[in-house]
Amino acid sequence: MRYRRTTAGVFSALLAVTLAATAQPAQATTAAEPNQVQSLTVVQGDGYATLAWTPVDGATDYQIERTPVAEDGSVTGAATIVGVWRPNRQINNSAPTFADAGFAPGNRFQWRVRARLGGTAQPYSAPVSDVTRGHWGDPETPGQSLRTQWETTLGAQYTSDVNEYAYTTAIDELSDRVRVVEIGRTVQDRPINMFVIGHPTPLATPEAVAATNPLVVNCNVHGNEPGDREACLIMARQLAFTDDPTTLGLLSRTTMLIVPTINGDGRAANTRGNSTGQDLNRDYSLIRQPETQAFVEMVRDYRPIASYDGHEYGNSNTGDLPMLPPRHQNVAPGIFDQSQHMIEGHMYTQGARDGWWACPYGCTGANVGLGEETILRNTLGLKNVVNSLLELRSSGGPTRPDEGNTANNRRRKTYSALWTFHQFLAYHGASVGDITAARAEAIRFQSANTGRIVFRGSRPIEAYPAPHPGDTPPPLDAPDADQILEQPPCAYRLTEEQYHGARTDGPTGRQTTVAQRLAAHGWKVVKVTGGYLVPLSQPERGLVPLLLDEQAAEGLVAGERIAPTLTGTRNGPLTVTGVACLADATVRGPVRVRPGATLIVNGGSINGPVDASGAAGFVLTDSTVNGPVNVTGTTGPVLLVGNRISGPVNVVNSAGVAPLVAGNTVNGPLGCTGNAAAPVNIEVANAVSGPRFNQCSRL
Repeated sequence: MRYRRTTAGVFSALLAVTLAATAQPAQATTAAEPNQVQSLTVVQGDGYATLAWTPVDGATDYQIERTPVAEDGSVTGAATIVGVWRPNRQINNSAPTFADAGFAPGNRFQWRVRARLGGTAQPYSAPVSDVTRGHWGDPETPGQSLRTQWETTLGAQYTSDVNEYAYTTAIDELSDRVRVVEIGRTVQDRPINMFVIGHPTPLATPEAVAATNPLVVNCNVHGNEPGDREACLIMARQLAFTDDPTTLGLLSRTTMLIVPTINGDGRAANTRGNSTGQDLNRDYSLIRQPETQAFVEMVRDYRPIASYDGHEYGNSNTGDLPMLPPRHQNVAPGIFDQSQHMIEGHMYTQGARDGWWACPYGCTGANVGLGEETILRNTLGLKNVVNSLLELRSSGGPTRPDEGNTANNRRRKTYSALWTFHQFLAYHGASVGDITAARAEAIRFQSANTGRIVFRGSRPIEAYPAPHPGDTPPPLDAPDADQILEQPPCAYRLTEEQYHGARTDGPTGRQTTVAQRLAAHGWKVVKVTGGYLVPLSQPERGLVPLLLDEQAAEGLVAGERIAPTLTGTRNGPLTVTGVACLADATVRGPVRVRPGATLIVNGGSINGPVDASGAAGFVLTDSTVNGPVNVTGTTGPVLLVGNRISGPVNVVNSAGVAPLVAGNTVNGPLGCTGNAAAPVNIEVANAVSGPRFNQCSRL
């Protein structure tokens, strides 16, 4: 049911870009004393107030004072130093700003700022008074009036699972633009819900949502780090019921996915791990737990192109909002670069404008933020998702000295996360073209199976830029020689026991096989004589060896490496029986794949037609074919990615999973008929000079 949405008295722009354009700052002017801060302004945001002022020459830092006041300006409580601005908290020191947070929303305060020169306090600025924003939403309007347990207790209590489910159900029932789906169950059988939010309504199926280039926020993987979860629940209400045209415009072009509690058992027990004690953020590649399996399957089905992953961090001397991209060296360069641009190019800049201290995770030199592929940001990077870790500083520390009060601390953490997630939506809206281009290039790059494999190792992160919002960069775990495979195999062969055999690395009664886990990742597997073949030439190639190679740091099984069978030049026709793998090979003649055989071609050149009839599997990536390609009646997977084909392409009567036909240049028609599952391009379009027929008409 759709209720009338009202804006009078309750409308607040959800995005900082909108806020900056519409909010009117409170400000003060006064005759200056020596070294007195001038031109103080205060702009209200959701749960925070941005203070800005003209810098004082020679100031080493600034103190921010907040005082409760009545409407007539009379003081109603003690003046308190609530913040300390230091030069390393933002990238633009010529325009200092501070996001004051931690106060109870809706109250009136007076702010003053004073400089310190070498520890000596200077005169305060003239005071500025203003009323902070209350909880978002008109309490008289259905939907907008919803509040979480955290909000109603002003941060004294976190939202319980029972309250979360009731709140989630109410949003689902009251907003046409929200659908709540259950993506899985925890070990203790709690539902793992996800908000699917679009305007005017979210699309009906995961595949349809995937075509909108969605973004996802994972809010609570560690049960004892709930600040992001509270922000996600508030944001879901805002997106469900806002009338802000900027936000509605964004939601009409994409879909926001919010997973408030992936670790419901850990949240209920206030523990880092789940009910088995497993740190879920060390399980996203191995997916031994039902919680991580649910999330990985969601990524497979909904195909988000960008993500944030919420955490809290215990170092009180670091920034408000430490962030970090996927650093594993197997991540495609474009995904790493775009993730860094989201952090450094957007979050640092917007943080400096709005007063939040963003820095690289590990910016105080702690041994954190490395390249383990089991961690979600690295797993997602290896899945070609532009993404970042978000850490909320668990305690205020020296720059927020008023957070010995637990509720103040909790409010600051949650509202800083809310700011970040709205900025993430804004960045996605402004940069979706760049993100999709980076993702498409990453899929083509990974599918080509070129370059070395690194089993464990991270890219460097610089302290960016000088002056930078961090004292040191996060540490580097450069790979040793034994962690590098210079010549990758063509595929891995698994035995029946390795693939389907029972395993014990999971909760009792919930263990899954390697087959089930590879299916959860969405990888293509070919049934061959004596076992199963997992080609490397597929979109998540950088992750495949990290689970299946004998050298893997944290692998599932030690598969047999299958080396290329042809790397040079072959003059004349090629007939494939069994398994053939061509790597940078040239075939001067036609290629025929016999029934039951498997052909894998990486970076090859074929001068002649390619015909596969009844093949067990057919893989053609990053190759040039001067002639037609006909793939008929394949019993296993079909992958055609990043090829240049001069001639018609036909994929017909495939009995396996949906053929992947993506990023190809076809000089001729593209036709697909009778396949058991319609071919997909995972949002990486083909360039086709001729007509596109039937199941391939939209590829």
